[in-house]
Amino acid sequence: MSGLMPDAFGHDPSATSAFAALSDMPVSEKPKKKLKAVVVGGGTGAPVSIRTLLSMGVATDAVVAMADDGGSTGILRDQAGATAPGDIRKCITAMAGCADDPLTQAFKMRFGFAENHTLGNLMLSALEVTSGGFPEAIEICEKLLNARGHVYPSTLDRVTLIAQTSDGRMLVGQAVANHSRTSLKKVALHADETLMAYEPALEVLKAADLIVLGPGSLFTSIIPNLLVPGVVEAISASNAPVIFVCSLADMQGETRGMRAIDHYHALLNHRMEGLVDYMLVHDFVPEQEPAEESDSESGENLIRPVEVSDEDIAAIEANGTHVILADLADDLHPTWHDPAKLRHAFSVVTSTIKPSTPTITRWLR
Repeated sequence: MSGLMPDAFGHDPSATSAFAALSDMPVSEKPKKKLKAVVVGGGTGAPVSIRTLLSMGVATDAVVAMADDGGSTGILRDQAGATAPGDIRKCITAMAGCADDPLTQAFKMRFGFAENHTLGNLMLSALEVTSGGFPEAIEICEKLLNARGHVYPSTLDRVTLIAQTSDGRMLVGQAVANHSRTSLKKVALHADETLMAYEPALEVLKAADLIVLGPGSLFTSIIPNLLVPGVVEAISASNAPVIFVCSLADMQGETRGMRAIDHYHALLNHRMEGLVDYMLVHDFVPEQEPAEESDSESGENLIRPVEVSDEDIAAIEANGTHVILADLADDLHPTWHDPAKLRHAFSVVTSTIKPSTPTITRWLR
């Protein structure tokens, strides 16, 4: 132990912060109705919805995109032929029975001295080999962390994200598209063979009482799930209310300059027309100039809030989607959803569970 260097290990900072905020929130006691929710997404956003719903006493599963090809996941995909583990690992960790358990903490540790791999990614990839398949690997890791729900890949096929930008360029790969210099317009999935959904993911969607899209990267984490054949049909067959949690801000390229209504239309243009019942939108009030995350003169790391106007809201509402407008941002980290505020927003939906006559819901600060 004397030679151990703790600084060589790290965690995903956004997930750690969000989970810490939720740890002090009591679980709802004896909910009026035990709802079954499914969070659809990936990346660092979906785990916040997962932990928030679990803190409300809602049974929660997740359906996760499999197009990730960056960082540790990209290395494991390219060099080991592994199924993309990163977003699956983040969601399993979010469902862990105890966030402070040493094994849970170790599961999400990053090894800076070993190409920044996480233990969870390595375990999932190794277990995929030794257990006979990726679903079996997921199940073993869920048991190890005493997960309170199940994580389902939307597909087991090896897929590559193809993106078209707003200025007409074609980008290949999730990591490349995520950091596009202009916003994306359309995305598609390429598979070496016929793309097929993972059937248990479709079944859990059909059985859901509530479906939550996001938060997270719109074109590279949320929409890739919707491109898998059968997923949108399963969402429609469920008859469950669908909540779209719109991003607070973009610090990346894929949604650069997009307003909330543009995020909404992007979903509709990727087969979700008529299926979004609620949209949670951050009530951004520009009290001061947007803060910078770095001193970059290029402005690449500026926080750009996703803005919305009353006219935009009226247009969304006229399309049949109920808009909930509220302060949803973490006070210290304006690009992260505050779990307590998100929980309040979710409670508006779970208390009614069926959209009524569309009206703008505003909460006072």
